[in-house]
Amino acid sequence: MKSVIWTGLLFLLAAQSTWSQDTFSIVAVDPATGEVGSAGATCVEGIGSLGGVILLSGIIPGRGGINAQAYICVNPHINLDNGVARLSEGNTPQEVIDWLVANDACFSQNFNPEYRQYGVAALNALGEPEVAAFTGQNADDWKGHLLGANYAIQGNILLGPEVLEGMEAGFLNTEGTLAERLMAAMQGANIPGADARCLDAGTSSTSAFLRVFKPDDDLDNPWLELNVAEAPAGVEPIDSLQALFDAWLLTSYEEAEGIYGFSVFPNPTQSAVEVSVAGLEQQEELSVSWYNASGQQLGQQLLRAGRSMVTLPKQAGIYWICLQGPQGQVLRQEKVIVR
Repeated sequence: MKSVIWTGLLFLLAAQSTWSQDTFSIVAVDPATGEVGSAGATCVEGIGSLGGVILLSGIIPGRGGINAQAYICVNPHINLDNGVARLSEGNTPQEVIDWLVANDACFSQNFNPEYRQYGVAALNALGEPEVAAFTGQNADDWKGHLLGANYAIQGNILLGPEVLEGMEAGFLNTEGTLAERLMAAMQGANIPGADARCLDAGTSSTSAFLRVFKPDDDLDNPWLELNVAEAPAGVEPIDSLQALFDAWLLTSYEEAEGIYGFSVFPNPTQSAVEVSVAGLEQQEELSVSWYNASGQQLGQQLLRAGRSMVTLPKQAGIYWICLQGPQGQVLRQEKVIVR
């Protein structure tokens, strides 16, 4: 089934349905590590049925990434796919955009590139960052983009330029990994009504994602991929994304390896799992908490004698179990699949 998303409207042509949304996103590279990352959010009801706003992101590990938004085609996301192909062939970000504008392949708005918006960031053959962006004059206001040495930030149907400026400030003013800087950029846009269409709900958006690829990652196995496909009504998806990110971040450091032999079994499961920790000292007061894929905490209990039984909801899906220290700090985490 062919369908079209407009970062103002989502048309599922076969169903003749319409949704309203905005999109704000960032794509960036880290020349020191070779990492490529992307993050973004959108305000549209029903976006979860398409997997969330993560569909706007295309990444080539070790090379670069492109975000394609505003009026777009999906199934396939033809302009995004073409942009990724051009990037993989060695085109610079500006060459990618120039080609897309000259060869628009999306039937939405009669193949008119002035309804599109793109951001591209890449590493050239010398490992140097290159960026470019395009905002079509017919994309809906407020619209615009910002470019830095290694990032492109873009959005449309926004509250105003402060949304993109907040993202840029978060990215530039945060020290740490590319993942941490992308998360900070997303928090910079955590404004109720970042799109006026989400103002009544008191949220910035309905869907958010963050992904980072290391140079040797496979396309289907990124180093980090967090996706709040669609948050429940009134729940801020960037906060949900932050909760997932915090759980991931505090357990990603290699220093944490070997401190605790943390295991969750069985996984996948139908509901109940046993959480165990090897080498737990008697005086250590640790707890276990568990979350759904949207970052909502579902429960918490003390870990006794190094073991604890956790009963997850029987609803099929992805859940996270976290081992927490005496001060509530997350020490380890494990993704659990309920079937």
